[in-house]
Amino acid sequence: MTAPTQALSADHTSGPDPERWPDVATPPRASRARTAVAERVVRRALGRLPLRARLAGAEDIGLGGPLMDIRDPDAFFRRIGVSGLIGFGESYMAGEWDAPDLVGVLTVLADNAADLVPRSLQRLRGLWALRRPAAQLNTPEGSRDNISHHYDLSNELFALFLDETLSYSSAVFRGFPAEYDLLPAAQHRKIDRLLDTAGVTEGTRLLEIGTGWGELAVRAAARGARVLTVTLSAEQRDLARARVRAAGFEDRVEVRLSDYRQVTGAFDAIVSVEMIEAVGAEFWPVYFQTLDRLLAPGGRVALQAITMPDDRLRASRSTYTWIQKYIFPGGMLPSTEAIERITTDHTGLRTAQRIGFGAHYAETLRLWRERFTERAAEVDALGFDAVFRRMWTFYLAYSEAGFRSGYLDVQQLLLTREETA
Repeated sequence: MTAPTQALSADHTSGPDPERWPDVATPPRASRARTAVAERVVRRALGRLPLRARLAGAEDIGLGGPLMDIRDPDAFFRRIGVSGLIGFGESYMAGEWDAPDLVGVLTVLADNAADLVPRSLQRLRGLWALRRPAAQLNTPEGSRDNISHHYDLSNELFALFLDETLSYSSAVFRGFPAEYDLLPAAQHRKIDRLLDTAGVTEGTRLLEIGTGWGELAVRAAARGARVLTVTLSAEQRDLARARVRAAGFEDRVEVRLSDYRQVTGAFDAIVSVEMIEAVGAEFWPVYFQTLDRLLAPGGRVALQAITMPDDRLRASRSTYTWIQKYIFPGGMLPSTEAIERITTDHTGLRTAQRIGFGAHYAETLRLWRERFTERAAEVDALGFDAVFRRMWTFYLAYSEAGFRSGYLDVQQLLLTREETA
């Protein structure tokens, strides 16, 4: 297929396309006072960090470390003054700042995320932080649009940087540093650990929420399970069906274009890999109630979830972020504590086992990012412009930095029902 028109730019050399990238092509208007406050706050924050922020090639700020080259300080501070971290990301997309070691710079920032903004301004977050658009709410209709924005970009795009399993979630390696050719085995190790946790064997009725491109469903079918896997991405559904057919498991796997809330029946095992992040905090109770409703007596739920600290979740859950605007509309990372609160308050499900492996996600993301960079010409050939490539480079590096700093974790959880006598 060809890339959607939303990702195209007719001219790769004339700067950001103002129709495709309206908030990147031109810095926002801002009062001198607001820009001055932003500059003062940012200068103060950078000056206390172990990095070197160079402004317009003439002035260095910071304690020394990875270089952050701020080429257009006026636009940089103006964007941050108007839209905070969204402006920070848009400034990178516009080429107003860069870094030879982007992950290194972003890791320093992630290490200090809680203290970058003064406490006095944090208490006034409601006055300056942007609010998420109502259109991104994960209703059944909104969820389809949100998922399509990311996963229906182009199967060919994802195939350029994912390994042959087309697994778009954290792998589990035997050791570090990892190499790209080890990714398929590491992804199968992750999948097998989830299937083992869920108790998937011959004859298991398995529900997978969030199909991806079908690797887990195929691997479960190879164990003898009967699988229903649901997705909201038409692109993923079509390729997953083709891969199931090629593997010879059409009689055991049904790939359905469906919202998880529409599924009926009873299942011995439910597996969901990094899908809860797309549910939206407002619908977390519905998500877990759905798992509870669909799980047969004695059944097991195995989830893989990216998590963030609970205090940061509470502080930022209503804030509109760069990731939500450009990468995952409607997305929100849960905390371990939030999962515990919701399952306890709304379901009979309880966490029986939890394993964290955030360092493995950092390695997974590094391999994806390096592969994406190496294949830039092929990304261009699919019709994606230079701003899109900078956006995705920033997204992959930003995510990697979150795991390297420990700000983010990824966990596999086993949920079982608290049966009543």
